[in-house]
Amino acid sequence: MAFDITINGARHQVDVDGDTPLLWVLRDVLGMTGTKFGCGAALCGACTVHMDGQPIRSCITPVEAVGAAPITTIEALETLPVGPALQAAWVALDVPQCGYCQSGQLMSAAALLTETPQPSDAEIDGAMSGNVCRCGTYPRIRAAIHRAAGAA
Repeated sequence: MAFDITINGARHQVDVDGDTPLLWVLRDVLGMTGTKFGCGAALCGACTVHMDGQPIRSCITPVEAVGAAPITTIEALETLPVGPALQAAWVALDVPQCGYCQSGQLMSAAALLTETPQPSDAEIDGAMSGNVCRCGTYPRIRAAIHRAAGAA
């Protein structure tokens, strides 16, 4: 079945089953590999993208559920108002270690700063609690979000 979806401002027509997870449409059909597969059960946040500005787990979101809602992936982070500040903070504070979870972390952080421009530690912890980092970079992620909030 064909679906028309908007990814990072560009319209795409994809011919997949309606229950195909958005993650596989992004990665396998459209070749956008910035969004990562982690657990496949929405527990780790590695696959986080924005749907209509809200963070979602693309591994459990069927493409038929997207409809006309715009999807934003890590490939378009820099186009978000908070994106450049987040990228600069991530680099300045050497946040990534293995880096695998970072696209999901950044997309969750972007959603947080869009909704809450000056978040407290508790707000950051709450917003980021669904994103798992096996390297344990949580203190640097929190510091980078605070730094980006100051620059945004």
